Parts: sequence; C-alpha cells; structure tokens
Amino acid sequence: MKPTRRTVLIAGAAAALLPAAPAPAAPGARAATAPYASYWYPDSLPDGSPDSGVTWRSLKSWRADGDPDLAFNAASVPLAARFTPTPANTTARSGQARVQALVSFGPTAANPSQGSPTADYYALTHWAYLDELVFWGGSSGEGLILAPNAPVVDAAHRHGVPVLGNVFLPPTAYGGQLRWTRDLVQKDASGRHPLAAQLVAVAAAYGFDGWFLNAETGGGNTALGTAMLDFVTELKALAAAKGQRVTWYDAMTVDGTVSWQGALNDRNQAYFQSADDMFVDFRWSAGPLAASATRARQLGRDPYELWAGVDVESNGSGSPVDWDAIVPTTKAHITSIGFYRPEWTRNHLPADRRTPEDFHAADDRFWTGRSPDPARPDGTDPWRAPAVSVADRSTVTSVPFASVFNTGHGLRWYDEGAVTSDAPWNHLGLQDRLPSRRWVVRTRGRRPDVSLDFGDAWRGGSSVLVAGGLDEPAVLDLYATRLPITAGTVVELTHRADAGEVNVELAVATAEPDGAGAPPPYTYLPLGPAHRPDPAGPAHPADGAGAWRTSTVPLTGLSGTAHALGVRLSAPGGGPVRWRLGRVAVRRTASVPAAPTGLRITAATGGDLRLAWNAAPRRVPVRHYELHRLLPDGTRRFLGGTCQRAFFVTGLRPERGERAARLELRAVGELYGASAPVTVTHSW
Repeated sequence: MKPTRRTVLIAGAAAALLPAAPAPAAPGARAATAPYASYWYPDSLPDGSPDSGVTWRSLKSWRADGDPDLAFNAASVPLAARFTPTPANTTARSGQARVQALVSFGPTAANPSQGSPTADYYALTHWAYLDELVFWGGSSGEGLILAPNAPVVDAAHRHGVPVLGNVFLPPTAYGGQLRWTRDLVQKDASGRHPLAAQLVAVAAAYGFDGWFLNAETGGGNTALGTAMLDFVTELKALAAAKGQRVTWYDAMTVDGTVSWQGALNDRNQAYFQSADDMFVDFRWSAGPLAASATRARQLGRDPYELWAGVDVESNGSGSPVDWDAIVPTTKAHITSIGFYRPEWTRNHLPADRRTPEDFHAADDRFWTGRSPDPARPDGTDPWRAPAVSVADRSTVTSVPFASVFNTGHGLRWYDEGAVTSDAPWNHLGLQDRLPSRRWVVRTRGRRPDVSLDFGDAWRGGSSVLVAGGLDEPAVLDLYATRLPITAGTVVELTHRADAGEVNVELAVATAEPDGAGAPPPYTYLPLGPAHRPDPAGPAHPADGAGAWRTSTVPLTGLSGTAHALGVRLSAPGGGPVRWRLGRVAVRRTASVPAAPTGLRITAATGGDLRLAWNAAPRRVPVRHYELHRLLPDGTRRFLGGTCQRAFFVTGLRPERGERAARLELRAVGELYGASAPVTVTHSW
C-alpha cells in the first residue's frame, strides 16, 4: 500500500476541521456539542490518550439507546428501487460490469454529521453509474470502524445505491495492531461473534446497508485466518437476515497472512464464498483477472461480484488502466470495476480552484468522459469513463416527482429565487435526483453549453444553465422515467431567460427509444401561460432580463407511462441565449405536508444549539425539514436543512435589540411545498 492512500485520514487533518471552541454553557443547561459521524475500535483501545478532537470508543460496548448522536447520524431515506433505461449510447451495457467506489468524504474524526459551512466538498452526483458505495476511512490513532454519515446515505439511497460502512484493520506500517484483528473475531461463551452482531445492529440503527471488510494487519497465522473466516460467515448470515451486504477486500488470506493476490484463487476463495462480493486488489493483470472470472462461474457465482480495483487517488481520470482486461469493447465484460478514491476530482484541484463549477467539471470528466455528451462518447479518449461502458440507472418511478437541481452544496441558499442565506454550505442529504445523462443535447445546429450553475437558483444552490447560440432547435434530455400518466397529470417547469428570447417546449416520451443511442420518441408540448410564482419576489437582479416563471403543462392526449422528460429550446433569429431551468415537477394534485410538532432545544452552549422535533403527520410525505431564523425586521435567514429530526446550529449571535432568537421549522414535501412553521425561541 502506498503512503498516499492514508494521507487524508491522519489526525492532523481531523484537527484542522474542528470547530472553534464554543462559549460556556449557561448554568444548568446541557452543553451543545457538534455531532460527528461515528467511528470505533472493535474492543480494546490504543495505549495512551487520543489527540485533541478524537474520541476513542469501543464498538463492543456501543448501544443504540446510549448513542447521543444517533438522531443526527441515522439515515431516513429508504433504498430506492432502480430501473435501467435503454442505454444512451451503443457502447454502454446493462447486466454486465457494475461499479463500486471507495470514497473518503472526510477524516475519520470530526467528520460532520449534517454538512458544514463550505461548498468545497465531494458532492458526488453521478450515482446513476454506481452500484455500491463504501464510506472509506479509518486510522490507527482515531478508530478503525466507520459508520457512514446520514447525508451520504440519504443521497445514495435516493438514487438506489447501497452504502457500506468500513472496517479497516491497518497495515503495521500505519499503526495496525494484530490485537484489533483478534478483538474483531473474538467469540463469546456460546461460540458466537459479538462484534458481528454489533456491526449488523449499527447498520440497522444507522440505516445503511452493510460492511466492507479490509483486514490488512500482518503477522497472523492459520488459526487467525480460520477465525476470520468463521467471523465473516456469521456476519454474512446475520447481515442477510437484515437485508445487509458484506464485501471482502483481497488482503488477508486463509492462512492468516496479508498477501494481496490481485485475483480470486485458493488463498482467498473461502472469504469470497462467505461474502456477497470481493474487491480484487490493484495487483491484477489481464490473465489472472480473466481466470478469476472463470473461477467465479465455476463456483456458481457471478463474475461481476468481483470488483477489479482501479486506484485513482493520485491521477484520477489520467490514470493508466488496462480497460480491455475489465470492460472490453468487443466481448462481454470480464469483471466489475472498483474505484479507489474517486474524490480525486475534488482533491487534486488547487485550493483557489475548488469552486463547485471546477469540481463538477472534473467530476463529469471522470464519470462521463472527455465528450460533453454521454450519447456521443469520444472513442479516442484513453480514459474509459463509466458512462462509456455501463448503462445508467434511474429511480424516477412515481408521482409526485420534483427536482430543483440541487447538488448538495452551494455558494448561497435560494428560496423561490431570493437569497435567504449568503453563506456557502454542503449537505448531501438535500441533494435532488439529478439528470443521469449530463448532458445529452440533440440538435442539427451548434450545440449550446449545458451545466449545473451555482450563480443563481430557484431553490437550493444550483440550477441548469443553457448558454450559447441556438441556430437550430435543441432538445435537452432531462430524466429517464417510469412515471404513470393519468387524468390530471401535469408537468411544471420553473424557468428564466437571462439573455435572448427562448421558446420552450416540454418533451415527453411514452415509449423507449428504438435502440441504444437512439433518441426517445418525444412528443413536444407547448408551455402554458407562465406566471410569476411570487409576484413580490425579485426579478433577475443583474440585468432585469427576466424573472423566474412557472409554466404548467397538462399531459392531455398522452397516456400510459412517461419514459423520458426533456425540453426543446429554440431562439427566433438563432442568437445567443442564457436560459435557466430551476425546477421540474410532475404531479396530479398540489399538496404540502403537515407541520412538525414538538420543536425544542435539547442542549445549548451560547449560540450553539441542539434541536429536536417530532415527525410531521404522514398525510403528505416529507422530503426534508428546513430551519430558518426570523430576524427582527421580519425577514427569514436560512440556517440549514436535514432529513433527520434533529439539527445542530452553531454560531448564533444576538441581532441588534434582540432579547431572544426565534427559530422556525418547516416540513418540505416532494414537490417542495413547505408546511406552516413551528417555532422555538432561544433567550440570550
């Protein structure tokens, strides 16, 4: 293992992210501490004392009812079902190679439970190509077992991607101690593995989907290898009973030693047979990888349950890879792909170029390739991006459906086109289901540029921006869907022309394309009369060129199922345009959720507060909750949002003449309608 693989997990990085020391708590008040993602050692703790900001915990002693941060860390979005539409191009395949990603979203310690006040974050959006996400991390000085934080799980689940926690037993060169491996596989008096039961209990309580086991501490023997195999076997049985998964990393062998094989063979086959799948270490080559696929079939297993490791931590989309050994273009795929550290798309950027736009440009390059259009891959691109080989998936299957094209981070927060917070932020749990094919544009003329733009938005932090000349009509694919069309189904588009005159039509396809790479058979519907959703709201602030407008399009004359949604844009005279799409919604009726109840402050330290509340009644499903501060002048300032029923607010300060801060909480539905507020006050 190269030293760079652990660089973001060191304690120094954790300390750098710690918040400033809060003000002392008022007498008798419970102190409000920031919640962080959970991490543990299996049982025994290191010698000495932890570094500042690190808490040493034993998983063996964990109990859900004694976990003070469980309400902040437990995911709330169930794993969505997905379908595979007709591939966008002729090279992408369904039912063959899958894609796994091992991602470090932050340090082991001090990884915020519910986002943080910066837009500089690995806001993964290309979920459509992913089949499994591993919440990578762990270090000998902080903890070895990581539970994914709720925002990551909620975003992944919305897109149908299971998320695994990580069990990392480090190499001795990185402080690994063999006693921690023995702690993990210990048995109780009845011959059961208590840590296996604990891992399953944590995943169930936190709402994620299983565990990735990475045992890399050397010095073991056959007895330890046998004990590990017994442990994995029991963990898999317990996990399967709860609908959870277990993935094994190709490191420890059956004789208890650590020897990365780069293949499925006699030395790791037993572990593979006891798990759901296996990450094949980077030492693979074409011949052994093909032999591994053959061996998997001989065992009655799917060869795509082997993830061929591709190390992209250092060079990302510039990494040299023998793609034909994994996903050849002229025959069936060999195995699946396991990306190690694709957050390179953020980490490699210099500090002064980590804007959301810079990050997403690099991330699009990684996932969809050098071509800006996944329907037209660049065959000369040495980086074979997932979109070139793997068919995208979608979870847009039920009405109501809406998206405000929120990526889960931004430079400010918008509400109906108005800025309600000018602070940068990130929170993946607030991310929308985003278009998977970014961006498929069909035109006989010049192709306009299409991007997720952070300079303005209808709601959240971003909108879709189409910019450039339209000398011919251009059709922009938005969503592959399976939405039932019934009497009264309508589509709403909230949009704005910043420059140039743009004619907009809704594109709806009620059948699949004729084949891979073919366009959906769209029917084009003119937009109905547009109206300003908020007549008192601002027009476009910079040049007055336009205001956000919502157009409602009844799907009259269409029936069955909507297989795709898009827009067709044209410009009289073919001049340059700048057009934004801020929201799309498909609904039958307009509805808003009921208000939550029982909003309360559970802990306070100066301007740091822990809040909790009771769920809104389920008359209308709740997508998430949003918290605002009502200022003395009557305006509202956005403080944050969450899918959970607890939230941590930090750094509140009294406004001029204010004796108490008034906080308002609303439930937000799938169509982004908000409930009436409930309030609580915090006296200064």
